[in-house]
This record gives sequence, C-alpha cells and structure tokens, in this order.
Amino acid sequence: MRATSRREFLRAASGATAGVASWLALGKAPAFAQKRELTFLSWNHFVPVSDDELRRQAEAFGKLASCEVRVDTIAHLQMPAKIAAEAQSQSGHDMYRTAGADAFLYEHLHANVDDVVEKLGKQYGGWYPFSAEMAKTKSGWKAVPWFWISFPATYNMAHFKKAGLETPKTWDELLKSGRILKRQGNPVGIAISHCADAHSTFWSVAWSYGAKVIEADGKTPAINSDRTAQVIEWYKELYRDAMEPEVLSWDDASNNRCILAGKCSWIHNPISPYNAALANKMPIADEINHHNSPAGPAGTHSAPPILGLGVWKFSKNVELAKEFIQFLFRKENFDAWIVASNAFNHPPLKNLADHPIWARNPKFAMLPKEAEFAHPRGWPAKPSDAVQRIDDNYILADMVAKAVNGMPTKRAMEWAEQQVALALKGQLKVG
Repeated sequence: MRATSRREFLRAASGATAGVASWLALGKAPAFAQKRELTFLSWNHFVPVSDDELRRQAEAFGKLASCEVRVDTIAHLQMPAKIAAEAQSQSGHDMYRTAGADAFLYEHLHANVDDVVEKLGKQYGGWYPFSAEMAKTKSGWKAVPWFWISFPATYNMAHFKKAGLETPKTWDELLKSGRILKRQGNPVGIAISHCADAHSTFWSVAWSYGAKVIEADGKTPAINSDRTAQVIEWYKELYRDAMEPEVLSWDDASNNRCILAGKCSWIHNPISPYNAALANKMPIADEINHHNSPAGPAGTHSAPPILGLGVWKFSKNVELAKEFIQFLFRKENFDAWIVASNAFNHPPLKNLADHPIWARNPKFAMLPKEAEFAHPRGWPAKPSDAVQRIDDNYILADMVAKAVNGMPTKRAMEWAEQQVALALKGQLKVG
C-alpha cells in the first residue's frame, strides 16, 4: 500500500466534512445508513382479499421508494380504542384508517394533507361531497377520503317469493313484510347493539323519518323529538314482530351469518355476505340479491361508512405517508382495489367510479346510486368530533335497545339527549 500524502489526506477529510454538513443540513442520515419503515394501521377487511391486495400494493410501493411498508390490521371494533391510545401516547403507527369523523376528533394530532387532496381531486374529477366533508376540518384537510361502502338492503329472493312479497320500498313496507316473513320462519335482521352496522341503519332510518340527532347549527341536541319517537316506535314494532331477540347482541358479522345460513330474509348490510357466498361457492349465492336502502316520509337517505387515510402529526414519515397515499390512488391500483373487494370498495373520487364492475353483475347495478342520497353522520349538522363520540359510544343503539327492552320512548330519548349534550361538550371519552 502506498503512503498517503498530507495533501491527499486533507483533500479527503475536507470532502468527508462537507458530506456530513450536507446530511445535517438536510436533516437526514446518509442513504446507506437509512432503513425507512412506514407503518399503517388498518382494519380486518370484510372482504379479506382486499387486505391481500393492500399488502401487495404496499410491497410494490416499498420497492419504488426504497423502504418497507408494514400494514397491521385488527378487528374494526378495536380500532377506536387503539387509535385513542396512539393519540394519547403520541406514538405508534405513522398512519391509520380513519372512520367517520376521526379527522375531527383528532384534528390537532393529524398532519395536514391539503396538497394531496387537492392534487388527487384535480386528477380524478373531484370528490363526492359526502365523503369530502368527513375529512375537511376548519384547519384544513386532516385525512384523505379513501373509500366508502354502499349500505343497501341484502335479501333472500327465495324467501320473498315463497311469501308472495315484493321487495320493500319503504321502512314501513319492511315492517309489514317482516311480520309475514318472521311467521314463515325467516326474520328480518337489523342490529340493535354495539356494532358499526347499528349506526348505519339508525342514521338512515332516522333521516328517512325526518329525525335529527343534532341541529344544523352543530351545537344543539335535536334527538328528543316527535320524529325520533316515530323512529323508536318503528324499531319497537320491528323488533317485536319481525326480528329475533338475538339482534341485541349481534356483532357486524352476525347478520351476514344469519342470511348465509338461510334463516334471515332481509338485512340492511353491504354486499359482503354475497361476496362471501361467491368466494366459498355456497349455493345460497344464487338466492341473495340487493336493492336500494328503503325510503320514509322524508325520502331516501343513507349513512354509508366513510373511511379515510389519516397521518399522525407526530410521525417521522409524514411525507413518505403522503407519497404512499398517492400511490394507492393511481388508477391501476385503485381499480385493482375495487376488483379485489368485488365491488365492495367504492371510490370517493368521481372519475374512479366508472369501473365496469358495477355494470357487469346485475346484482351490483344499483350500488353506485347509493351515493345520490348519502350523507355524513350528523347531517344536517356538519361532521364534528361530537358525531364521532356519539358513534363510538353507541348512544343511538343504546337508546333503541333501552326502548325495545321496555323503557318508555320519552325516557329513552331524554337519556340520549343528555348523552348527545355531553358529546357536544366534548365530555364523552373515546376508547
């Protein structure tokens, strides 16, 4: 080895010092020392192949971005408590799957994603208003709407044919038909319990009868009203005459199991049971069909689950998370996401909603129409942290459960009114 001259040594040392200075100026370590990992908390999807596709896309992005993307999934009913714990400790995952008004509940802890939302909106024809409202707070976009889930009626055609019934166009018709179907041995199935399906149905029925939970001002409880009383009385009759007591303890898979077992005649639910029947080659798939959510005296209204992508402000990978979100919205990737779910995952962007999957299967043809009468939870009030507290604490399901178990309707509404007032004051804890 030849000796190094003093001049060569000084030249090399000078270059190394300049390199370190540039790394410090950029605020990051040299590439050879980095091993970036982006972590994402999501739910266990009701169409499991969707999770497989998400992980495939995460791996593909990781290769492009020279990083690792770890997707962790848990049961969706565990999500609120897990998210609350990460918010409290300000540690955990870099990003997570938001639901409903999470962007408002954790507004101060979410990174701003205005640039991503605006870019994607221009690229793909704009956002559906009902999904966009769940992500845009007073301080800006605090989540990116990811997908929404149509919430139609799922029913067994053979049971309706045997009873000589048409599919119900209104909630009142469902009650009348449900009485006949239960006597036939095929009850209706609507959850009145601590599960997400109970929320989607209650908001839809309430709006259809002209009832509100919060006034449009977003500050005043509105649940104690004659119209809410109508809704509760409808639930009481449906529970007594058309359903089984088990609905009081159902989880979100219970109604799926009921219709797949051939017992239930009608459930208010997305297309996941039909997809499960297809995936498992169950003969009952031929008997399952869908129709739009029923109407009421105030028209047709729907409260579909609206899911988004939130990035924690305390994450060290905010910009990387934004890049990953944009990657998920590439048309070829979002199309693959729709296909993996077999039409379960609906895009919140208008130009991504033209996928032929909904036209190919006549049983899916009516699903996109659900967007025409969808609202974010809390409507006519704007989304807020109070709305999320109401859902996460199951106030609406508990009000109905109290009434069907014998509490006078007026007392049940008064109890719910007190709880809504606490939610509006921020005094109901989540998790």
